[in-house]
Amino acid sequence: MKLLKLTFALGALALLSACAGTVKPSYVSPTKYQSFNCQQLQGEYNRIQRYIDGGVTTPKRTGVGVGVGLGGGFGSHGGWGIGPSVSVNMGQSSNTKKTELARVLGEQEAIVETARYKSCPIIIRQKASK
Repeated sequence: MKLLKLTFALGALALLSACAGTVKPSYVSPTKYQSFNCQQLQGEYNRIQRYIDGGVTTPKRTGVGVGVGLGGGFGSHGGWGIGPSVSVNMGQSSNTKKTELARVLGEQEAIVETARYKSCPIIIRQKASK
């Protein structure tokens, strides 16, 4: 019994520690910023950093999905058949603060990469101390 409790506690601790890790940037193509000059690149980098410093908010996106298909099954009287089916799905996306933070960190990396390619001096700022 004690071994079961210990195993459960260690498993819960492992799950919690895995969720508390740092957020890694997602990939954003640097071609998005190719048309920017050096000053615009720095301004965009600073704008994203202010957004991160102010607290990232999750975008609220809602969507509706409609699906049409064929379904089959067995009937209650021993028969079977194929018939049309329609499903409607309404809900909100599963975006989280971590996915939004990963996206904007990826945008910052793309800006820095573009700035290096264009030989722009870019000032990389870290989160302001409070």
